[in-house]
Amino acid sequence: MAESGMDPEIFDQFLDQLQRYVRERLIPAEKEVIEHDRIPAAILDEMRNMGLFGLSIPVEYGGAGLNMQQYARVIHVMGYAAPAYRSIFSINIGMFSSALKNGGTEAQKAEWWPRVAAGEIACFGLTEPGSGSDSAGLQTTAKPDPSGNGWILNGTKRYITNAPSAKVALIMARTNKDNLPKNTHVSAFIVPMDAPGVSTGTPDKKMGQSGAHIADIMLDDVHLPGEALLGGETGKGFRFAMMSLDNGRISVGAMAAGLARRALDSAIRYANERKAFGEPIANFQLIQQMLAESEMEIYAAECMMDDVTARADRGENVLRKAAAFKVFASEMCGRVVDRVVQVYGGAGYLAEYDAERFYRDARIFRIYEGTTQILLLQIAKHMLREWKEEQR
Repeated sequence: MAESGMDPEIFDQFLDQLQRYVRERLIPAEKEVIEHDRIPAAILDEMRNMGLFGLSIPVEYGGAGLNMQQYARVIHVMGYAAPAYRSIFSINIGMFSSALKNGGTEAQKAEWWPRVAAGEIACFGLTEPGSGSDSAGLQTTAKPDPSGNGWILNGTKRYITNAPSAKVALIMARTNKDNLPKNTHVSAFIVPMDAPGVSTGTPDKKMGQSGAHIADIMLDDVHLPGEALLGGETGKGFRFAMMSLDNGRISVGAMAAGLARRALDSAIRYANERKAFGEPIANFQLIQQMLAESEMEIYAAECMMDDVTARADRGENVLRKAAAFKVFASEMCGRVVDRVVQVYGGAGYLAEYDAERFYRDARIFRIYEGTTQILLLQIAKHMLREWKEEQR
């Protein structure tokens, strides 16, 4: 079923407004974000008022009702500014909202969609100290509460984006001690972060992406009512999580393309200002080669973004193409920021210049929401499965 999204003319006006906001408000505030490792409260309030926390949530629940193509274009525009700005609302409109859409009950949607659309920050708890890509290694447990129809959760989640500031988490937990086919031993739970027994660790110090926080979530005999189980059924949590990861991977790909575009624009400006041998280094052909190669790769990623999101809006299964887009865009961004450091030369290695920050900020794109290596295996697995089915 195709998703219509926001009226195209209204959306274009919103996007124009957002581009101005990014350049006139968010980019000038980056120095403060980096210095204090947080987004200023005033900017968070502005982002809530602009509706950024509810972009993909249906209008009837307080959101903007964007389709996937519009959602990705917004993330691409936001990607031009520091990654922390996207990170703070990306789980709301990405994996959390998508999981609710795909697997939530009507009561769960009615309770949580308006809250996250209004700006209550969400997080997504799948990764653990001993398991990331390997869901069979997941150790967090959810056992029936002997005193009623609820659940008791125990375990630890690791590297959870927005955990220190989140009001709600979607937590994956074992509801069966055995590893069952198709990961039906894993279920999803909506967990208020102020529930007794929920705590978060100290935010981790990271290579880059200042202002975007990750931390552990500890679950110590957390009692939840029965309605906390996503969809009201056990054994479906992993499927809901994987379906929502398509959304997350598209978001990361769009962000990577946006950051690559920002980095390239920075390199073009620097190459025209920096002089060597009596002329701007932009006149040197090997500098031009690095700029041109970056432009080609960014353009290719932007085309992939438009294609995969259009397919998603038509109702196609985009698991393979979303993975392909995420891999290409994240690897592309790594190559672009590396070239940008090279264009800057010695200055590119100094924290005084943006190139050094772009380089550090980009590195995580190839790791979270599925590492490049895991996604390559997933793409190949689906290709081979389709080939075998075609031979029957």
